[in-house]
Amino acid sequence: MAGQHPDLDPAPAVDALDCIKIVVNPDGTVTRGLDMPNTPADPDPDQPSAVRTKDVPLNPAHNTWARIYVPRPSPPPDQKLPLVVYYHGGGFVICSPADAMHHVFCSLMAAKLGAVVVSPSYRLAPEHRLPAAYDDAVEALRWVSTTEEEWLREGVDFSRCYLMGTSAGGNIAYHVGLRVCAAAADLEPLVIRGLILHHPFFGGFRRTESEVRLFNNQTLPVNVADKMWELSLPAGADRDHEYCNPTGGERSEEWERMKKLGWRVVVVAGSGDPLIDRQRELAAKLEAKGVEVVGLFGGEGDYHGVEIIEPAKAEPLFEKLKGNI
Repeated sequence: MAGQHPDLDPAPAVDALDCIKIVVNPDGTVTRGLDMPNTPADPDPDQPSAVRTKDVPLNPAHNTWARIYVPRPSPPPDQKLPLVVYYHGGGFVICSPADAMHHVFCSLMAAKLGAVVVSPSYRLAPEHRLPAAYDDAVEALRWVSTTEEEWLREGVDFSRCYLMGTSAGGNIAYHVGLRVCAAAADLEPLVIRGLILHHPFFGGFRRTESEVRLFNNQTLPVNVADKMWELSLPAGADRDHEYCNPTGGERSEEWERMKKLGWRVVVVAGSGDPLIDRQRELAAKLEAKGVEVVGLFGGEGDYHGVEIIEPAKAEPLFEKLKGNI
């Protein structure tokens, strides 16, 4: 996708590191200062909430864990629920499954879709640059396929699994899909039916029209996105690296596998997101390769991650997703 050279960017309206409240330390680590309220898990079956939640450890060596969301009332023993494995956003450098906004989004998802949701954590950059997050995300998926965790074994239809993520989590869901489609049988009894890429976080070196037009938008200024890529990509890589630019490399083989597996790829995006051009292009490339694609593209008022930030807008999204899981 040819576009404007970054040297012609508009003047940034914000300082990228200050915007996300990150201080880069001399040793390459960062101090995260963004005040993100957390919500504790609530496994109590006597609480009146629509969803029960609990946290489970994944890999103690990496300090990774997952939050499970189960809708109530519990279905009859003979009725199993679909499973959504959801990866949180945050540009690979901030956030966790316990953040209040992700907790609310996943709770609504479980309740409105009638699905069990598993939201794994992953190691953050720059202390753990990509592909660490992808490695952790695949490890979490393998945990799901083998665990004896009762909330999953008792209530999940493992033949109906969907990988979903928001922003950087959408990028993760896409790259996990690319990895596991080559050996889908290794995840049995887990059967992945598709990907739900919710405002996926992609980029590239040359600017697209939407990146130029929305360079200084309030939700995801483009220079902030650039800084997140700088902190998360492998050392020495630029934004045309395959982790960042989804159409910059050769993916025909993986896309062909997705097609043969019958996966449906849902791309959720908004015209108010500077990344919309890249999201549309990926959807078009997948569709051209014969992958079943559902594009849920909103208007100018739908900015990056809008349904996370405004939970009232999540309910209409989940109504649309009902027909795709």
